[in-house]
Amino acid sequence: MALHTEVLVDGHVWFRIARPEWDDPLDPTWAGAVGGRWNPPASFPALYVNEDRTTARANMQLFTAQWPYEPEDLRPDAAPVLVALTLPRSQDVADVHTPAGVAAAGLPTTYPLDRRGRVLTHERCQPVGVAAHDAGLRGVRCRAARLPLGAGRELAWFPATVRSRAREAGREPFDEWFWR
Repeated sequence: MALHTEVLVDGHVWFRIARPEWDDPLDPTWAGAVGGRWNPPASFPALYVNEDRTTARANMQLFTAQWPYEPEDLRPDAAPVLVALTLPRSQDVADVHTPAGVAAAGLPTTYPLDRRGRVLTHERCQPVGVAAHDAGLRGVRCRAARLPLGAGRELAWFPATVRSRAREAGREPFDEWFWR
């Protein structure tokens, strides 16, 4: 698979939804163990982040749609926080958001949806992430899987080494980031 690549903008602020009790919301090892859209279980570390607040809010709405209560019912101390973060410089990643990048990844032009309008499964996307990781790329920048027509961007970031870390740039309580 000859992936289309791009270099992330240095200093860009990414966003991660996290539970307030997590010791380290930027730890990529959990997704390495359980897997995600772009990495299979028991594979390699990955940190899943949103490119902007709008995408983070949309992803949060998907989580709350499965809850037996509404976001306004959350206690502030128990509600998810939004962690702002930056990544190391010069991160080459697979492009799975432009038409050329989606085609190079072997995914349908309708990605993140299949031709029947369903979200592509993790199992369909994971070989692309494995190919990116095996090629030495630092992740997959993709269309947001859960937003209409792939609006918004997400990143599955693959640290180069255990010392390669995302750096926290701030943290916002739920009431401040979700409702704005």
